[in-house]
Amino acid sequence: MSSNVVQLRDVPSVRNSVSPEEWQARVDLAAAYRLVHLYNWADSIYNHISIRVPGEPDFFLIKAHELLYDEVTASNLVKVDSRNDDVDESFHVNKAGFTLHGGLMQARPDINAAFHTHIPECIVVSNQPDGLLPLAQTSMQFWNNVGYHDYQGITDNLGERAEIAAALGDNHTLMMRNHGPVTVGKSMRDAFILMRDLETSCKLQLQQQAAGDSYVMPSKEVLDIAAEQRRAHNAGRGTADWPAWLRRLDRIDPSYAE
Repeated sequence: MSSNVVQLRDVPSVRNSVSPEEWQARVDLAAAYRLVHLYNWADSIYNHISIRVPGEPDFFLIKAHELLYDEVTASNLVKVDSRNDDVDESFHVNKAGFTLHGGLMQARPDINAAFHTHIPECIVVSNQPDGLLPLAQTSMQFWNNVGYHDYQGITDNLGERAEIAAALGDNHTLMMRNHGPVTVGKSMRDAFILMRDLETSCKLQLQQQAAGDSYVMPSKEVLDIAAEQRRAHNAGRGTADWPAWLRRLDRIDPSYAE
């Protein structure tokens, strides 16, 4: 194994050298990376998830580029200044990840977490002219809450940030056509659950279309009600699921929280 990887992975705990709020953010982000591994969403070492550092709004945490998702821990996450446009390989941060996540953090001070994957079914749906359809209860939360961004190559051009931010707008989900989805939220839980439900929604849509029959969708009025119900749910009792996910990870491998 490369000594470089060992040095990036096997680091001393930083728990006592950061604020309790930053430590919790680190644990939540490390948990998200482990959940991506669990769900088989990881594209080798690629893709990226980030969380804003509490109390330091210009900084965010992201994994060291060289590490696999199941090697990420709360202590070996990299702290990055979103204002620093000179991030290169010496920072051990994926340049495309810095471009995307740093740009989102700058453009949307209301969000604290961002999730990007290459889930195949989501890419397929993003390429459809009508995009994601509200065909099931799971997908209705995305009603009027999805932006679309046309492919411009690997996302390492800082000049693309403004277009990505404009495409996302005030939505919580961005479908990057020919590339992959992005979900954002006030918490790591919010961004993760959106990605999980987005995958389910895209799979359901492709299954529905593959059936070859016509299908029905609720009225606009019902869709508006369902979307508002989901917002209330996510701000209330829905948050109880994140500790449950952490307990599941604790049973599998608690090293994420080290």
